[in-house]
Amino acid sequence: MNIALIAHDAKKKLMQNLCIAYRGILSKHELYATGTTGRLVEEVTNLNVYKFLAGHLGGEQQIGAQIENNQMDLVIFLRDPLTPKPHEPDLTNIVKLCDTYNIPLATNLASAELLIKALDRGDFEWREMYK
Repeated sequence: MNIALIAHDAKKKLMQNLCIAYRGILSKHELYATGTTGRLVEEVTNLNVYKFLAGHLGGEQQIGAQIENNQMDLVIFLRDPLTPKPHEPDLTNIVKLCDTYNIPLATNLASAELLIKALDRGDFEWREMYK
């Protein structure tokens, strides 16, 4: 499965900790991330992460294109809802695209853990039908 990782600045440490905790599960899948998030996850987990541009430089749009082309199976987007972002339309677009193309999306730690555990159980095999 192809998993996209995106984290706002205030949530990057949380993303690192999530990936450390679930390294064993994530290592069985292909990981993609916006630039800084991908680098930080690689540093602490030694997992291979394909890194797009930094989010504000177009990385979120690149991930959006992958979603539109049915090349992402799961998106973990740890967002900071309390701090407005100048590129907020790009962020809203990720959520819209996941809804449009029926891609499971986690926007907080609780939903991310649930989706990762479901991934480990094989609950995402239905995504293979879409490919």
